[in-house]
Amino acid sequence: MGVLRNACLAACLLAVAPAARADTPRLDAETAYGQSQAAIGGRVSEHVLTDHNGQPLALADLRGKPLVVSLVYTSCATVCPITTDYLREQVVTARRAVGDGFGILTFGFDASGDRPAQLAAFAGTHDLTSIDGWRIASADPETTTAFLEELGFSYATLAGSFEHVTQTTILDADGTVYRQVYGEAFPPQVLIQPLKELVLGTHTRSLAPQDLWNRINFLCTVYNPLTGAYRFDYGIFFGIFFGAASLLLTGFFILRLWLERRRALRSLRGRNEAAS
Repeated sequence: MGVLRNACLAACLLAVAPAARADTPRLDAETAYGQSQAAIGGRVSEHVLTDHNGQPLALADLRGKPLVVSLVYTSCATVCPITTDYLREQVVTARRAVGDGFGILTFGFDASGDRPAQLAAFAGTHDLTSIDGWRIASADPETTTAFLEELGFSYATLAGSFEHVTQTTILDADGTVYRQVYGEAFPPQVLIQPLKELVLGTHTRSLAPQDLWNRINFLCTVYNPLTGAYRFDYGIFFGIFFGAASLLLTGFFILRLWLERRRALRSLRGRNEAAS
């Protein structure tokens, strides 16, 4: 399984800069994958970025809900546009499945080239700002380096281009790296399942109606491979409903029988005491 993952990652790396000279240093797939996976569980610092309007964008302001971070450089003419368009499709699918309880950030990692004007043009070309909660930003070289290290993202500078891992990172509501997604066209469930876990929750101790409904929604939202989309499975919902109802009725009848037996014993004890 590890060999297969590294082979797929190597294919992604080679696809970024196929015209690179043979003597140009290349990214090592195994090392890049290891660094990416090692970042899982680490918390991202509260960096301040610059958005496509030239305004400060603090990562602290994006906390409180999961965040999907797409890493691109705007002058890319091959993988980044394809990845962005595909991610946009999957975000729309994810919103239908789990709601709008997560945000998206496209981060331009070319600190010298990904300026607000370039970010704005990239966002317009791929119609990103039409999706609520989608931010586009970059940062100064020092912040970019620190941010990418925390995300476990690897890249190498080539002549007028970059060789990089095709990576999308999912942060939880606290800014901790929760999952890494690789490739320019990944199976929908690879992105949506972790979002489902983060947005709807894998468990809840609260009895508040909204929390209970999120739990039911989590259990009943399933992926249909025939349609390539998530849907709410009413069969599971009614199974849970009737199962719970059956348990409640069983509990009610057991309690009723116990109370009747208790009353009968008391009555019998009273008659015995009266007779004596």
